[in-house]
Amino acid sequence: MALEIEHKFLVTSTIFRSLAEPVRYRQGYLSILKGKTIRVRIAGARGFITVKARVSNLIRKEFEYEIPLNDAEEMLSELCNGRIIEKLRYRVPYQGFYWEVDEFLGENAGLITAEIEVTSENQSFIKPEWVGVEVTNKTEYLNSSLSTNPFNGWNK
Repeated sequence: MALEIEHKFLVTSTIFRSLAEPVRYRQGYLSILKGKTIRVRIAGARGFITVKARVSNLIRKEFEYEIPLNDAEEMLSELCNGRIIEKLRYRVPYQGFYWEVDEFLGENAGLITAEIEVTSENQSFIKPEWVGVEVTNKTEYLNSSLSTNPFNGWNK
């Protein structure tokens, strides 16, 4: 069983842009149920399908498989519910971890989040100076939520 244990934070500056090259992501959801999603993603020139199920606040089961790029494109254009999420992802090394920084585009422009994947719920880590408040438990920041309730529509 594949487990994903991660923390999500808001980003407070754009310093990360000078620390890694971005990869363009496009993703959509074939299914969004409470605590469970089936996602289709194009990362650069590669396609993926991913099934996720929440186990606890920090832990999710995650099953991800590479699929042909043409299949991913067709699923995104014809089968996905909600809006397609578009973002630039930066994979930034810091203090022995990689931080995945997502700079959202389109209807979610202005939102920048950073995630760190750890090996246990109690594992400690040091946040970079450009990482701010933790939003791991705020469901509105889930990509699946952003596909149905984009950031630019929020009453801030």
